[in-house]
Amino acid sequence: MRRRSFSAIAASSLVYLALGALGAVLSPAEAARGEADTLAIGGSVTEIVYALGQEHRLVARDTTSTYPPEATALPDVGYMRSLSPEGVLSVGPDLIVSEEGAGPPETLAVLEEAAIPFITVPGGFSAEGVAAKIRAVGEALDATEAAEALAKTVADEIEAASARAAKHAGAPKRVLFVLSAQGGRLMGAGDDTGAAAIIELAGGVNALEGVSGYKPLSDEAATASAPDVILMMDRSGDHGASAEELFALPALAVTPAAETGALIKIDGLKLLGFGPRTGAAVAELSAALYGE
Repeated sequence: MRRRSFSAIAASSLVYLALGALGAVLSPAEAARGEADTLAIGGSVTEIVYALGQEHRLVARDTTSTYPPEATALPDVGYMRSLSPEGVLSVGPDLIVSEEGAGPPETLAVLEEAAIPFITVPGGFSAEGVAAKIRAVGEALDATEAAEALAKTVADEIEAASARAAKHAGAPKRVLFVLSAQGGRLMGAGDDTGAAAIIELAGGVNALEGVSGYKPLSDEAATASAPDVILMMDRSGDHGASAEELFALPALAVTPAAETGALIKIDGLKLLGFGPRTGAAVAELSAALYGE
């Protein structure tokens, strides 16, 4: 006879408990109309929920949901890419609204078995992509009118900020986004990333053109990228780095950015979340690059 693992038994037990607590299974539309207890997964989703005035429905958030500050008072179910069924089910959500990329698949399978409506909103690194994300959250929460107004406002802000930045197209600065410099090992952002998109929107050129995704950088590759500016998320801990520490690294010491000490740090969720503050992020980065 085949023996089931302890984790499988535990997961199944949690499913049955969740089903009993939920009673009749709600569709996403029914859950929204009933102002369901909602779990927001992903910093931009949580930020959009607050911007729509629907924060009273939130029962929990994930670790990336740090804005607005009052969101941090909500129970934290863990990092969105490594969620546990126990953590999610413990807050008793009737509805889950998530950014793309939540997981792992094993957890999503347990949640599917528990029949909790799980809505994944689309991503996108453009004004249109942000607007689509806002509309998707609004539809999930039955707040389409407010979402349409917010989507238009935010898209207009992004397009206006990008248009102002475009006047520097004749002499754009090369920007190297450094995700991490832990232990002197650089992780940079290539094409098809949020970092590359925000740099372009702000009138800069991604210094790692031709490289796809977030990649570890050799000293040679970092030096050859010849950035005028280093861009990082503003955070503390092992992943943070001061200008002195960063430009002391051999890979960056001989770059144009090191000559001028050009290091820009911006709040990570604001910079890369592609949510309601993206227009402000574009404007802030452009002003830091070009002084206006």
